Amino acid sequence: MTNRNRRIFSRIARRYDLCNRVLSLGQEQNWRREVADHLPPGRVLDLGSGTGAALPVLAGRVVVALDPVAPMLSMSPIHSRVVGVGESLPFPDESFDSVFSAYVFRNLSSVDRTMKEIHRVLRPDGVAGIVDLARPIGPWKRRLHTMGTGVVLPVAGLLVGAPGEYWYLHRSLGKLAPPEALLGNGPLRLEQVWRMGPLGFVYGAVLRKPPLLA
Repeated sequence: MTNRNRRIFSRIARRYDLCNRVLSLGQEQNWRREVADHLPPGRVLDLGSGTGAALPVLAGRVVVALDPVAPMLSMSPIHSRVVGVGESLPFPDESFDSVFSAYVFRNLSSVDRTMKEIHRVLRPDGVAGIVDLARPIGPWKRRLHTMGTGVVLPVAGLLVGAPGEYWYLHRSLGKLAPPEALLGNGPLRLEQVWRMGPLGFVYGAVLRKPPLLA
């Protein structure tokens, strides 16, 4: 995450979860759950944990929260909290059974470095689950979605007193490749990708670290 992004999320920390619920029509937790249900039991890293909104869908696991924005992390109910970035995870090799990340990847400084770090901290046969936003598949859906977010997101920003921050969100949605290309060429094996939400602008992805050979 860049310093600019860190400042943005620091400013909107207390309003971020409420605005996400409104913009998703209350579905953002259901989208988290669809991905979290693919994770094994054990120790999970909640990468880009923010205020800890994912804790209910990670129930039954030992959760470690990591986020670069200290004001957001300070609001989290998760006991184990670490300030840090995905591109340089401050954990030993093979220290997690799974990694979960929701609505984070479009804000990373380097997806490639983050994927290498996730691979490093996962145990063999460990699973990474990612949920994030992307432009829909298909030209007319992309155009419609781009026009819609160009109106809706700045208006939402005005309602929470952060118009510039939500205009940034509108622009960030189009800067990354589709998840199949973004995640499919890294050190983890991409097992499945699926679309959720209106027009399919939310995606879920499950990746696995190959097990050790017998």
